[in-house]
Amino acid sequence: MKGRKIALLIPTYNAGSMWAEVLHSIATQACILDRKIVIDSASTDQTVDLAKQHGFEVINLDKKDFDHGYARQLLAESALDCEILIYLTQDCILKDSFSLSNLIKAFDEPKTGLAYGRQLPHKGAKILESHARLFNYPAQSIVKRISDKEKLGIKTASCSNSFAAYRLTALQQVGGFPSNTILGEDVIVAGRMLIKGWSISYVGNAESYHSHDYTAVEEFKRYFDIGVFHKTDHWLIDEFGTAGGEGFKYLKSELAYVLKKDPFVLPKMVGTIAAKFLGYKLGMMHKKLSHNLKKKISMHHKYWDKVK
Repeated sequence: MKGRKIALLIPTYNAGSMWAEVLHSIATQACILDRKIVIDSASTDQTVDLAKQHGFEVINLDKKDFDHGYARQLLAESALDCEILIYLTQDCILKDSFSLSNLIKAFDEPKTGLAYGRQLPHKGAKILESHARLFNYPAQSIVKRISDKEKLGIKTASCSNSFAAYRLTALQQVGGFPSNTILGEDVIVAGRMLIKGWSISYVGNAESYHSHDYTAVEEFKRYFDIGVFHKTDHWLIDEFGTAGGEGFKYLKSELAYVLKKDPFVLPKMVGTIAAKFLGYKLGMMHKKLSHNLKKKISMHHKYWDKVK
């Protein structure tokens, strides 16, 4: 990546106590960052002050105007002088000083449009979320192309903006990040890039700490939103297919992990599986639900005011 300008871009809102650790992990990177920018939605804590102290430029965004795709597109448009755009979330801690360097090495391959790194569970994460991260983000790297869709299905386009980098020209070719999506703006871009002939690199040695310990109710809401996303952007499933037997493989792995670590977590595991299933099914049939109900059972309830 010698001679190529690199930007680090982060959407923020009241980043809290973890923010200082995130900023420290960025400050210790071996990779040279030409631009560091946050787009902040009216934080009332020390988020903006700490960002400025660490050399970040700050873009202000009205909280009511925030959505994941729109904010990331504004960040991209603010860094058009850079060739590689690295996106982090405010709770993603880079594991070591080579996390960013290892990630952007993927762009030495000229057909790489997007690269995303490994997410490990935060220290102290609970069992179910620890398994989720270890299952979905293995140590082995992989390069995914459109030809892999027969084998990988929708997972061909899987990625995560919590720790990902984009080639600006590839992002521009597919129209940038979409606005007014409930979630999955990264998967939409990934799918469009694959169709255009770009490849996606999962970089197993570019590591970070990022996880959430959701309750069963939160998992219900999260999977409701995933169902809404898959129904709204059904072209992804039409193009790539479903995940096939991946769900059953995940459940077998989760059961083995729970039995090994703590069998007393089994009731929570069963409740979480039921919550995910019900949430997803309701999300897929969201057009039959009332507006108020959708807002109530969605994790991204503000989305529904934009799509009335």
